Amino acid sequence: MSRPLSELHVAVLMGGLSSERDVSLSSGKGCADALEGQVARISRIDAGRDLAQVLTDLKPDVVLNALHGEWGEDGCVQGILETLAIPYSHSGVLASALTMDKDKTKSILKAAGVAVPGGGLFDRHEVARRHVIPPPYIVKPNAEGSSVGVYLVSEGDAPRPEPGTDAWTYGDLVMVEPYIPGRELAVAVIGETTGPRALTVTDITPVKGFYDYEAKYAPGGSVHKLPADIPAHVFEAALRQSELAHAALGCRGVSRTDFRYDDVKDVLVLLEVNTQPGMTPTSLVPEQAVHLGMSYQDLVRWMVEDASCPR
Repeated sequence: MSRPLSELHVAVLMGGLSSERDVSLSSGKGCADALEGQVARISRIDAGRDLAQVLTDLKPDVVLNALHGEWGEDGCVQGILETLAIPYSHSGVLASALTMDKDKTKSILKAAGVAVPGGGLFDRHEVARRHVIPPPYIVKPNAEGSSVGVYLVSEGDAPRPEPGTDAWTYGDLVMVEPYIPGRELAVAVIGETTGPRALTVTDITPVKGFYDYEAKYAPGGSVHKLPADIPAHVFEAALRQSELAHAALGCRGVSRTDFRYDDVKDVLVLLEVNTQPGMTPTSLVPEQAVHLGMSYQDLVRWMVEDASCPR
């Protein structure tokens, strides 16, 4: 933004319509609180289907998008912001849509030379009936984030029935991938598509079992070690592959890349890229920024200053 931050009216989008609504409310509150005293005016918006009209009436100078999941992160809200010509944070329409589709993301990253898991998309009812690939494997929605709907099927387990029930609201096709043993790693990336910068690598250990939604967002649900205590060549590879993924997918602003590292076979595999990473008290991106001397307030301010349209 060319104008001083202190003159700006910033609208912070949070909440929204997805299954990640509660996480988004926490992210949005944190971002809005961090901007208090830094900008001329803050509008905290619990985004609904009347968002276009709300923004038209408010006329903000900038939108900081703290939405997560379907609609807020998949290119739909980005399209509204492009139509209204309001500068906004994070990635644009195409990158947002691509990264929310795990199957398409894997195709692009594989073509770019990034190691990704095997497996593929399967009908949810088939997944509920039988093992579509040999256990152990991971089942997850093709277009959700924050580990919503993700579960592990271990060796000796029967197929789980959830995808075949009416309670499964995450689409008829689900992603099934071989389970990669070892360590959960994450890397935050900030910057332009043409010059992204990876921050550091976090090693994540869930307190109980699998790194699911609860482990991600419940206080004390996981232990974060940063920088990760892993071999130097793996650490460097995680940084470079995160930057490559950010650029290959056309991401802008802040993204977070998640990996699994099999420390027995010395294999690093990229799981997914998140274009609207969490900004909650337990989130990885602000934690990495603080580790490198960039406060939460500084990070949020940078997001606003980085906002643009078109994106």
